[in-house]
Amino acid sequence: MLYVLALSTMDAETAIIKMITNGARGYVLKDAEPEELKRAFDEVISKGYFYNDLVTRKVMQSLNSLSANSDISSFVKLTEREMEFLKYTCTEKTYNEIAAEMFVSPRTIDGYRNALCEKLQLKSRTGLALYAIKNGIVKI
Repeated sequence: MLYVLALSTMDAETAIIKMITNGARGYVLKDAEPEELKRAFDEVISKGYFYNDLVTRKVMQSLNSLSANSDISSFVKLTEREMEFLKYTCTEKTYNEIAAEMFVSPRTIDGYRNALCEKLQLKSRTGLALYAIKNGIVKI
């Protein structure tokens, strides 16, 4: 089995959460002491994960920032309409054609695109299409 241990200079909550949600089994800052890096390797090999105090604190901050009424799975969960839009994004249809297919206005399509890009931290239609393929929303 292949495990990924992220080594980064970024200690921002979003960077850490993105790495963890994309499959990293641990996250270590580049300025970590050699002992911590060795411990990270050892724990990923033995336990399958390594989360130091920084990662634990950032994940807890992220979870605490979710509203009390929201489901934790909504942190990365997509709505049916967003899933439908992602499927159309992988076609050659223009946004106006997608709007017609989905029976919504082009401005609504812009809203779907912008919301998905923000939610998934992507920048373009290509990024959305790659996300859809990578996550099995669209089969090739």
